[in-house]
Amino acid sequence: MINLKQFTFNPYQENTYVLSDETGECVIIDPGMYNGTEQNQLTSFIKEHQLKPVLLLNTHCHIDHVFGNKFVFDNWGLKPQFHKGELSLLQAVPGYAPQMGMHYELSPDPEVFLPETGSIAFGNSKLELIFAPGHSPAHLCFYAKEENFLIGGDVLFYRSIGRTDLPGGNYQQLIDSIKTNLFILPDDCEVFPGHGPSTTIGFEKQNNPFLV
Repeated sequence: MINLKQFTFNPYQENTYVLSDETGECVIIDPGMYNGTEQNQLTSFIKEHQLKPVLLLNTHCHIDHVFGNKFVFDNWGLKPQFHKGELSLLQAVPGYAPQMGMHYELSPDPEVFLPETGSIAFGNSKLELIFAPGHSPAHLCFYAKEENFLIGGDVLFYRSIGRTDLPGGNYQQLIDSIKTNLFILPDDCEVFPGHGPSTTIGFEKQNNPFLV
């Protein structure tokens, strides 16, 4: 059984997730910790629950989702894993972070890239990969089938969708990704997005103004 813990970090109010199971192994997804206080929040939770981080995953590589990559690497020796189509986004961050007035510690590059489909395992648990480009060139979502929830990144939000005006964004591609790859999930699947509150697939089918 996968347990989910959500943190909201950095000036962009980005949701960082820690998934763990009964083995104590855990996965850190989209670490957005921006300062020492936020780093301590994550570390304290992991220590308090005696968790062992074994994977660092990025849904995509915009700055607000990778602020904490280096911190996770420094503390647990984990390099990020994401689809190779996001690498150019990650490598662009040091160039634009100062222009935005943001302090950014350089993330290591991956040793392992994730495919468009398949699954990744930790402990006794499994996450299925769902390819959903549009907000970014090679965005991945992570679906816990047994528990029926989705770590959705910046694809689908409560009554909204990810922005598509950033480099690599494509509005029609995003709409297609949601309708083709996310809306096939069960209506009661809970979606935990990169920003804001959780929602469900069924609610968004009925109420999302971009998708109705």
